[in-house]
Amino acid sequence: MKLSNRVLGMQESPVRKLVPIATKVKKAGKKVYHLNIGQPDIETPKIFMEAINNFDTNVIKYSFSQGEPILIEAIQKYFMRDNIDFEDDEIIITNGGSESLIFAAISLCDPGDEILVPEPFYTNYNGFTSAVNVKIKPITTNAANGFHLPDKETILNLVTEKTKAILFSNPGNPTGTIYTKDELRMLADIAVEKDIFLISDEVYRGFAFDGLKLISMGTFKDVASRVAIIESVSKRYSACGARIGSISSKNKDLMKNVLKLAQARLCVPTLEQVGAAALYTLDDNYVEGVRKEYEKRRDIVFKTLSEIEDVVCEKPTGAFYVVAKLPVVDAEKFVIWLLEEFDVDGQTVMLSPAEGFYATEGLGKDEVRIAYVLNSEDMKHAMDILKLGLQKYNSL
Repeated sequence: MKLSNRVLGMQESPVRKLVPIATKVKKAGKKVYHLNIGQPDIETPKIFMEAINNFDTNVIKYSFSQGEPILIEAIQKYFMRDNIDFEDDEIIITNGGSESLIFAAISLCDPGDEILVPEPFYTNYNGFTSAVNVKIKPITTNAANGFHLPDKETILNLVTEKTKAILFSNPGNPTGTIYTKDELRMLADIAVEKDIFLISDEVYRGFAFDGLKLISMGTFKDVASRVAIIESVSKRYSACGARIGSISSKNKDLMKNVLKLAQARLCVPTLEQVGAAALYTLDDNYVEGVRKEYEKRRDIVFKTLSEIEDVVCEKPTGAFYVVAKLPVVDAEKFVIWLLEEFDVDGQTVMLSPAEGFYATEGLGKDEVRIAYVLNSEDMKHAMDILKLGLQKYNSL
């Protein structure tokens, strides 16, 4: 029996593909510091479980396909902190930000259509789109200028009659880049000129460093009908397993049709929505405390990378990732070597080879993504192991 070309053509996750190797060496007694996946170690706020435990009902019923009203209202109030005003029917709760992205691709594109995405990009963008026969077309960025966008003309030259949207994460995964107001203005102008949509993945909102302030695409009122914002509790509130996200847009026609998809999958789990609603009530002091912690970890990572000869990377300004070009020919082989053949006192480190974050063949082969999601002490120790590992690898 032959499987579908659709599933056979899907990309394997560069974040998870080497997990079996890590599992094997851990079973053999080696400690592995996981810098390969964006799983925060910060404790999920207790109000999440408190809200669930206090939810008094005799029957766990289907939720509304659009989402629990208490959560929709909490997200509305959250956006209002940035003077972004969404009405009740302009927010739909989803199974993580992932489902929001799938819903956006299905709603905006027909099979064979294209979405422009700055590369390197969150690799599941490729999985979400290829599953519905939509093609990712890359806007290439590079480490030397901190993965900021190219000029307007370069992007315009990539737009064809099949282009239906530009999808981007801000702050960026895997780069940690925060786009400037001018960059976002440029994207807004392109959307108007070419009659396309903007899908703004803002799940790392709040994680901006060095005094920078994230500018949401939702603040550009003149293109509000062309913007969909992807949200999630996964990273900001360290609740990845809750799988609660949302898609929000002032384009009521888009939201009306996204709701069809939400109805087809019935609903998002009720209890997790109750817990997520409580998370959104946390004030900015909570997020600021988490932001400072990640900034401290960012500084540890960047300091070590800056001390290693021939490593190329700009200091990331947001999220909790950095993409670094290493003095190796093949980063995946290096990562496997770290796992299988290298250790310091029985300890090693796991990174994500960055080639899988690119759509352009050959790019990222000597790059890795580092997720600084461990406490500062472990982070420093892991980076010291990486530094020693590179020295050893290049002396072989």
